[in-house]
Amino acid sequence: MESPTTTHLKVANRILCYLKATLDYGLFYSSSKEFKLEGYCDNDWVGDTNDQKSTSGYVFFIGNIAFTWSFKKQPIVTLSTCEAEYVAATSCVCHAVWLRNLLKTVGILQDDPTVIHVDNKSTIALAKNPVFHDRSKHIDTRFHFIRDCISRKEVQVEYVKTEDQIADIFTKPLKVNVINNLRTLLGVFQKKKKNTFKGGC
Repeated sequence: MESPTTTHLKVANRILCYLKATLDYGLFYSSSKEFKLEGYCDNDWVGDTNDQKSTSGYVFFIGNIAFTWSFKKQPIVTLSTCEAEYVAATSCVCHAVWLRNLLKTVGILQDDPTVIHVDNKSTIALAKNPVFHDRSKHIDTRFHFIRDCISRKEVQVEYVKTEDQIADIFTKPLKVNVINNLRTLLGVFQKKKKNTFKGGC
């Protein structure tokens, strides 16, 4: 950074404190015979107040094991939480299709549609409605890919309560108790503590 300020120093210190406090945490991978693909996706509407863009996040599980995730800023400015969720869901569905094809090449077939969990009922209704109307006609055509995948029964979009929306942990600042709950749902657990670093944050 060309001209760092005390604000940047505080942010860097907070990151270091977080890393120090979570050195003993990690994803727990156990043996499983379940290979059903399942995804969760979410967004923070207008999370960046500078350019008014939202951040999409998703995570995929095989069985109960999280194995791939992503979060990044959306390429467009959305006009509502519903639209932001729709864009996030489409991004998630694109990755789901790619994962289904990848699993197919290694002999793991997905007989049923891949379930994508979304916590916005309006978004689900929009994704399942093949008819364009005032709420969707202005949305770029590429984001309607989700409708095609639903009609081909490659994916199925289902509602999940906000408190169980695991992808929330990737998209927005949350309270400690919420983070702890979502972290557990994600499959992240604390190993035997071996942290020898001294000093506080």
